[in-house]
Amino acid sequence: MNIQEFETQLKSQGYQVIASVEQPAGYAMSEHAHAFDACALITHGDFTIMVDGHPRHYAAGDVFRLPAGTLHSESAGPQGVKYLAGRRSKEPS
Repeated sequence: MNIQEFETQLKSQGYQVIASVEQPAGYAMSEHAHAFDACALITHGDFTIMVDGHPRHYAAGDVFRLPAGTLHSESAGPQGVKYLAGRRSKEPS
């Protein structure tokens, strides 16, 4: 999937904010959660997301999805990581 196709897909699925993100080698963030659904296409390098003690590794060309409220930690690989990310706000219940 190319970047244009991914952006089109995000928009059709209600992702309101689409941004390019770049993190350097050695980047790590401790456990946290977001108030939005996230969906991202890795465009360079690799990224690991740890959920419930289980690592999920993503490399260039992979897409990850993370529902709002999911506790997770994250880290970039030795080349760092670049990805195109969509954010979709959850409607208040």
